[in-house]
Amino acid sequence: MSVKNDVISVMKKIFGFIIVGTNDIVTSAKFYDAIFVPLNLIQIITTKLYIGYAKKNTPSDIEFYITKPFNKEPATYGNGTQISLLVDSKEAVDKFHAITLKNGVTNEGSPGIRSRDYYAYARDLDDNKICVYTITSN
Repeated sequence: MSVKNDVISVMKKIFGFIIVGTNDIVTSAKFYDAIFVPLNLIQIITTKLYIGYAKKNTPSDIEFYITKPFNKEPATYGNGTQISLLVDSKEAVDKFHAITLKNGVTNEGSPGIRSRDYYAYARDLDDNKICVYTITSN
């Protein structure tokens, strides 16, 4: 088994799903719909309070939610918090980053090699830091 497959296997055992808060669920949904195209994530469930995304080939396994905070307070980002999404290729990282910038968000780090693997960083519309990366080392 490759290092990449080992990492994916361990990650699936640790994380069930990710939730990020938003103050504008409609605008946030448009943003995530666009940036998730190269990651093969699609909207699976939509309510007034949240939207869930899953891989096209595993729609019953929702991995990412955007939501209005349950406590009805404004959504804010966490200082030092980062959401990192593992993808299959450098091309997916590059497409993700290009789409995020086209949607008017902050570039937090252009695609490139860091710690032997390939990463890109951006902030979403609510200032949550998102990393997309692929494992290039074995």
